[in-house]
Amino acid sequence: MKGKVWKFGKNIDTDIIIAARYLNTSDPKELAKHIMEDADPQFTQKMQPGDIIVAGENFGCGSSREHAPIALKAAGVAAVIAPTFARIFYRNAFNMGLPIFELKEVDEINEGDIVKIDMDKGEVVNETTGKSYKFTPIPPFMQELVNAGGLIEYAKEEIAKGA
Repeated sequence: MKGKVWKFGKNIDTDIIIAARYLNTSDPKELAKHIMEDADPQFTQKMQPGDIIVAGENFGCGSSREHAPIALKAAGVAAVIAPTFARIFYRNAFNMGLPIFELKEVDEINEGDIVKIDMDKGEVVNETTGKSYKFTPIPPFMQELVNAGGLIEYAKEEIAKGA
């Protein structure tokens, strides 16, 4: 995957990703209209499908709501890169099919840079600067979840195969 970077700080909690005032719906398209609104009110107007969020440590902390990765994915965010993720967000993201990557060198990536992520190799290439960074590759099963579009879609595929 390849996309333009949008940069956010550390400790971005699930209420910043999708504010509680919008949780009166579970419609992904409606939630997508409001992602990151409290951090950047114009974010959804500026970003394009396929763009990538790069943030500081502890991304997705706070409430365990699944709405956060659902909203990011529905808005077209291709991936999130951060040094660390809140553990429940980490699991929810993969269950929803949103790829996330732990990378320590996020300070070397700037908003507006174009980055390319190779899940299999465990590599992020900043095409703007020419630098590349290694991360621990995602386990094969979790890659299957992402490729299927999340846990529910993965289960549907497995049932269809008769597994």
